[in-house]
Amino acid sequence: MSGLLVLRAGALTTVQDRGRPGLAHLGVPRSGALDAGACALANRLVGNPADAAVLETTLDGVALRARAPVTVAVTGAPCAVRVSGRPAAWGAPVRLRAGAELDVGRAESGLRSYVAVRGGFAVPPVLGSRSTDLLSGLGPAVLSAGAVLPVGPAGAGPVRGADALGVPGPPSVLVLPLRLGPRADWFEAASIAGLLRSPYRVSARSNRIGLRTEGGPRLARRRGGELPSEGMVLGAVQIPPDGLPVLFLADHPVTGGYPVLGVVPAGRPLDAAAQAGPGLEVRFVRA
Repeated sequence: MSGLLVLRAGALTTVQDRGRPGLAHLGVPRSGALDAGACALANRLVGNPADAAVLETTLDGVALRARAPVTVAVTGAPCAVRVSGRPAAWGAPVRLRAGAELDVGRAESGLRSYVAVRGGFAVPPVLGSRSTDLLSGLGPAVLSAGAVLPVGPAGAGPVRGADALGVPGPPSVLVLPLRLGPRADWFEAASIAGLLRSPYRVSARSNRIGLRTEGGPRLARRRGGELPSEGMVLGAVQIPPDGLPVLFLADHPVTGGYPVLGVVPAGRPLDAAAQAGPGLEVRFVRA
């Protein structure tokens, strides 16, 4: 019998892939792996196409038992990897025999690790994606102990070695390039200047929906009121009534009445935001 049995689900482990881009007009957010670079690397290591589904763990990893021989790889936040109690490689393909137990340990730095299996996790897709969207409730349920994860057929891609590594580690300071707009004119110019020269910290209230900040200057509005609901894009920086910026991540809402000051472009800065834990320094710089 194939598949992987979940022995320990961890604090929050979900199935993720590249998400559901292009459906915002239907009210469907993008979702998908928060650290897209680490997700792509995990798939590359086991010879999967880039859009194969992986597991995204949060803080304390996951434990799985192979029900048939499989090849896996762990990337993202550095962590201890063990196979049936013995140390195994992080950031490299690892072969599991039938019955072997893979334990992905607590993140030593960063927040989120990624587990790819050759063939990908073959849970049923919803609207073209196998991603779990926590805000909209789309896709497979958050992992729980006892669940069995099906594995798809292996593709033609080769299993790769350490030469495939190329993703930076978790940041020591989260630097976010900010393109101002579309509502930057709703804020005092001096207030925006203060945001661009002052440090913030990652708030413990952050999650897959958004990275909340604290500790920096609160932005002052030059224009009151709220906006009619309108769409959001990945990386939008919204300013709620408390004046502290919120960076919207993969499970972001589709509408909101508060003005968007600017947007952090997709790519490495957003990948780094996925690994930014509470208390980490945040700097906004003009893109």
